[in-house]
Amino acid sequence: MSALLRTDAGTLRAELCTDEREFAALGPAWERLYRRCAAATPFQSHAWLHSWWMSYGNPGQLRLVLVRDGGELRAAAPLMRVGRVLPRLVPLGGAISDYGDVLLDDEHADRAVPALAEALSAAARTALIDLREVRPGGAAERVYAYWRGPRRRVGDSLCLELPAVPMEELAARLPGAKARRARAHLRKLTALGVTRRTAPPDEVGAALRRLLALHRLQWQGRGVTAEHLRERFAAHLVRAAVALVRSGDAVVTEFLLDGEVVAVDLTLLSPRLAGCYLYGVHPRLRERKADIAVMLLDAGTRHAVSGERCTLSLLRGDEPYKRRWRPDPVVNQRLLLARRRTAPLMSVVICEVAARARARSLVRGWKERRGGRT
Repeated sequence: MSALLRTDAGTLRAELCTDEREFAALGPAWERLYRRCAAATPFQSHAWLHSWWMSYGNPGQLRLVLVRDGGELRAAAPLMRVGRVLPRLVPLGGAISDYGDVLLDDEHADRAVPALAEALSAAARTALIDLREVRPGGAAERVYAYWRGPRRRVGDSLCLELPAVPMEELAARLPGAKARRARAHLRKLTALGVTRRTAPPDEVGAALRRLLALHRLQWQGRGVTAEHLRERFAAHLVRAAVALVRSGDAVVTEFLLDGEVVAVDLTLLSPRLAGCYLYGVHPRLRERKADIAVMLLDAGTRHAVSGERCTLSLLRGDEPYKRRWRPDPVVNQRLLLARRRTAPLMSVVICEVAARARARSLVRGWKERRGGRT
């Protein structure tokens, strides 16, 4: 069901959608709004969010804050209510989504921002609005700037980003010896006979199942993100990616050696960036001394340089193989919005964030001290 929310937005009408069937039916209108929001990433698309809800959503939690202008959506905040002791409205998409954000129609943002902010305040009631993983420059920053109640901004996850330039230019950013090694690794991939193909939409589902099987194989016996091995994740990824590929918001690349698929990569595409989301690689490639990072990055740069994208995002995580390319560190933001009566909840979250940061610092220091022992 949907409930009207009172705002002072003139001709704009705000509503709160809590019905899963209505969420499904929003697809076409959501898609039009998504295309009119330059800051949006595929993690804010209806294809990704509705698929995520089908795999991970719980009845009674859905909270979609919508701002309409006649029949068109001018703003949307895809949220759900969580927590009993600490009630919060958090973005749909959860931990498997690298960016969280709201959607704003860029041409109508001057009206849509106040309307969405007021609607969010009305929808929150006794809950804190906790917007996680907002990329700098995200649409939610405009809502944060307008917010009239208590608010706080803290750092969230680290993402590493490269400029959207051809592989040769990325290699040129490295010191001389490392640049020469990167070029040598590219030549070796050619000498090995590694080729690539883009999976057409009707083959994406099967390609992603291969990706997940290879991902499981490459991490066998080592630490792996447990969620990537679960069927609910596989179902979501296949559903979402098939739709995203059809709409031009994702590309699936298969790598072949001796006619056999030995690696599969999923890259998400938006107007501003290409994001390297997930890949799977057969150990056979490493046995042949192929540089996997070079192979994947070479493919990623080809997707990034198409269109007007300015960024190739390696998404969240600070792994050493990413650092070798001298990427720029970009910290996602956590935007906390409260009403006066929910300000104490914000204080609790701030204390939790500080405590976790302190704990991580202590663990890092302990590991560094142990590593220094002889």
